[in-house]
Amino acid sequence: MSTSIKSTALEPDNDNLSPKESGVFAHLGRYLPVYGLPILTLLLILLFSVLLPDTFPTLLNLRSILSDKSIIAILALAAMVPMLTGKIDLTVGYGIVLWHILAISLQTQFGFSWQASVGIVLVCGMGFGLLNGLLVEMAKIDSFIATLGTGTLIYAVALWYTGGRQVIGVLDPNFYAISSSFILGLPAPAFYVIGISIVLWLITEYMPIGRTLYAIGANPRAADLNGIPSRKYVIGAFVTSGLLTALAGVILAAKLRIGQANVGLEFLLPALVGAFLGSTTIRPGRVNVWGTIIGVAILAVGISGIQQLGGAFYIEPLFNGATLLISIGIAGYAQRRGGKIRRKAKSNL
Repeated sequence: MSTSIKSTALEPDNDNLSPKESGVFAHLGRYLPVYGLPILTLLLILLFSVLLPDTFPTLLNLRSILSDKSIIAILALAAMVPMLTGKIDLTVGYGIVLWHILAISLQTQFGFSWQASVGIVLVCGMGFGLLNGLLVEMAKIDSFIATLGTGTLIYAVALWYTGGRQVIGVLDPNFYAISSSFILGLPAPAFYVIGISIVLWLITEYMPIGRTLYAIGANPRAADLNGIPSRKYVIGAFVTSGLLTALAGVILAAKLRIGQANVGLEFLLPALVGAFLGSTTIRPGRVNVWGTIIGVAILAVGISGIQQLGGAFYIEPLFNGATLLISIGIAGYAQRRGGKIRRKAKSNL
């Protein structure tokens, strides 16, 4: 899934540009896929700030965006990790439903402390990720089918447990603080996203494990022939995804303060869109941390601005789907154009 665009297809290669192709437009064509999405995000912020000067460029709106979209950002990073290995994890949208219900139920119905409840949810998330990894690597089930099946099952468990009703009760105020507290005037979940992003960035870009994950995603067969234990790394990627999904569930529980099975599935599409958009920017052709964050940011800015302009209730899914299609189309065009430039360069040698 994530290897449909070659890892070096869109990366600038100025040495191969012929004199006729080394002008301003040629360089723009090479660098636009890399920096186009961040620039577009900034332009959208500027546009909505001009159109909505009283509501959009305000601290209140910034806090609202960061609070609402931090959970999606964590889920997008969770989806990104298996994508490094060429797999996809749909349970990032299903798992959060059960995990936020479990985080509240353990406190209100089983008498666990909020710390123990959080720990149990995180362990369960990792265990569920392990199950997904085993199904994909040991049972050899396609990751899309495997995670769609397990995700549907875990969602059914959430429906069965709640009976379609809300899970409510008295919670520790310290548990609320996981979501409601502020750091330097900004919501705490935004700093969770920053911390997770930095850790994943360091691992994927500067540590051997990151290069190994990319190698598996680029060519699993070649990775196996070079002695890389692909199975172990793929299972580990799913475990990490499960852990981050469970963390998002804890944050959602602290934010909502109630558990309900009809909340959570709406996070699936924007999380996947953010992860896929991440493969079209910063490091085009490969999923990457900062590209994923920018992908979520452009969705957050665009949807917030359109809604403040009076957009209808269906604008959010429409914007998510359209943005995904357009971005993937641009990336594919840039890939074909990059290949054409390299072929011309070789023919001129």
